Amino acid sequence: MKRLFIALASAMLLLPATLRADEGMWLLPLLEKMNADAMKNLGARLTPEQIYSINNSSIKDAIVQFGGGCTGEIVSGSGLLLTNHHCGYGSIQSLSTTEHNYLEDGYWAKSRAEELPVPGLTVRFLQSMTDVTDALASGASRRELISEAEKANPHCQVRIVSFYNENVQYLIVSKVYRDVRFVGAPPASSGKFGGDTDNWMWPRHTCDFSCFRVYAGPDNEPADYSQENVPMVPRQFLGVSLKGVHEGDFAMIMGYPGSTQRFQTAAQLEDMLETNNIRIAARGVRQDVLWKAMRADEKVSLQYASKYSGSSNGWKKWIGMKQAFEALQIIPREKQKEQELQEWIKEDAGRVEAYGGAIDKIAECVEEASAPNKAGTLLQESLGRIELVNFALSMNRNRQGMRGGPVPPQGQAPEMSEEEAINAMKKFLARQYKDYDAKVDHDVAIALIDFYKANVAPEDAISIGGKSILKIDTRKYVDDLFKKSVFVSEEKLNAKPLNAKVLAADPAVQLGDAIMTAMMPKREAVMAPRIKMAEATKAYAASLLEWKKGEPSYPDANSTCRLTYGTVKSYEPKDGVLYKYYTTLKGVMEKEDPDNYEFRVPARLKEIYETKDYGQYANENGELVACFLTNLDITGGNSGSPVMDADGNLIGLAFDGNWESMSSDVMFEPDLQRCICVDIRYVLLMMDKFGGAGYLLDEMNIVR
Repeated sequence: MKRLFIALASAMLLLPATLRADEGMWLLPLLEKMNADAMKNLGARLTPEQIYSINNSSIKDAIVQFGGGCTGEIVSGSGLLLTNHHCGYGSIQSLSTTEHNYLEDGYWAKSRAEELPVPGLTVRFLQSMTDVTDALASGASRRELISEAEKANPHCQVRIVSFYNENVQYLIVSKVYRDVRFVGAPPASSGKFGGDTDNWMWPRHTCDFSCFRVYAGPDNEPADYSQENVPMVPRQFLGVSLKGVHEGDFAMIMGYPGSTQRFQTAAQLEDMLETNNIRIAARGVRQDVLWKAMRADEKVSLQYASKYSGSSNGWKKWIGMKQAFEALQIIPREKQKEQELQEWIKEDAGRVEAYGGAIDKIAECVEEASAPNKAGTLLQESLGRIELVNFALSMNRNRQGMRGGPVPPQGQAPEMSEEEAINAMKKFLARQYKDYDAKVDHDVAIALIDFYKANVAPEDAISIGGKSILKIDTRKYVDDLFKKSVFVSEEKLNAKPLNAKVLAADPAVQLGDAIMTAMMPKREAVMAPRIKMAEATKAYAASLLEWKKGEPSYPDANSTCRLTYGTVKSYEPKDGVLYKYYTTLKGVMEKEDPDNYEFRVPARLKEIYETKDYGQYANENGELVACFLTNLDITGGNSGSPVMDADGNLIGLAFDGNWESMSSDVMFEPDLQRCICVDIRYVLLMMDKFGGAGYLLDEMNIVR
């Protein structure tokens, strides 16, 4: 164990001159040590202290984790926030109705009173990150460290997060605001222009942004929604630049990248690809049913817009990842790296003791978990995606109370009575039915059950009522399921008194129980080898750190705040083809197809284009820049992240990666990897000239 800490300490003593400016999701507390010189050499005019400071306001105080899975930035002293349209998508959809379809038609509040509360939406501000690795290694209590930090930071949440495969621990203090309101967004025809076809692709022309506002209590601290709340006053907000971008300009992003696999072995990566194949196939089946239904009915389109978008984004990413792995020979390159690492380990007895056998141990554990993991994934991505079943499973949270379970241990909440549990279930489901269509779910169920039956190993097939699902007539079974289950609609759920006995006889509950009965041993069979693998993955990461000491080192993304920096840059996807670094509104008009839902163009935007009514948002050539490219290192979770210039002013919003480097979560490809960003001038034009919300610019610090 001591060897691991020595390796880590060595890895931290990096020479800034060796750092590649385009690669890296850098830890904020280490910017001065690792990145200051490299950033300055690229053209940054900010110091690390101006980017991340605990004692003074800094750029990190303007950046939020938006809704748990995206990033946003504060752009005014009154809590005005920008993020991607696809990040706000679920919130906008939840507020929409067929009468007021904010998702399709767009929306702009004309006053603070018209800003719409979004129940459950939160934003997280980072307060500080402190390395507690040595303290924990010396015997400090995690609980006591957290408790002390909570006392020192009222109104904050505190957690300890692991990095480098559990080799490093940081204590992270955050402040979470719970009153976030929807201010406005362009219509989906602009905010989601190009849809699945353009997703992950360049050239890109999507105006991918939405606007919210953070509210606080009178003391400027987090508070539950109240009409008495006021716009939050941030410690810092970003200036908004109209200067535009040019090839080679310095650019940086601060945000919350979700997950990367740059400290995983070839065995882990191969298993990931195989599991992704199951997800790709299953989601394709479900999405085909949903898309057909959505295009046939406006109400269904609104109900399933967010569900479809969330599913298809991962589906297309995994398809691109599979292709990129093959094209860029990711697995062979990883295996070659591991072979060289093994040879280096063998040269020193101490290294053999600390790291020897780690790669083989990981491979053994991956192999042990592989079959149950794939079987569980198939079950989850097929039968587990039938909404009716998930409605029925909602009662499982209180099943012990409904069955008269044992008295809970001291300190735990008492179990609900049967009546309380059923009422809680009904209250939960009442919110779900707004975005549910039983006919659509019926058709999805048929497609997914047939998919499951075609792909499951006979020994893994679930049984319903003592009969294998492989011997069941799918359509007859699904027709009967949706005819008899009380979970098909809120009306049926409330039509007659319910009790545990009645619910246990419901066919949707029985299907849900059958799924869980099959799923639980699969999960246990996966968990056991993964627990055994923990020390090996930790040793593997430590060996990489020691082997490559003096070279760039940053941990895998894990939804903590990071900085990446580089330049605005074109790229060559293949021989003889050059993708320039920006696109313009002209490209939107060239892609327009009124008969294709993904490529509709609003009449008002066409009018702006035809009259070239760009005003202050045009570039020096009189064009309206739509999107631009940087070589910044991002992944999922960075969506909505601010793209900033050398002075920290906002020049765009990150919203996508590019198809040619879909393996980037595993290996950074400097010649190919690009971050696709919507130009802030396109955002402001859509607010101002298209949406009539130019008043919002009055509260921003516009830099010309």
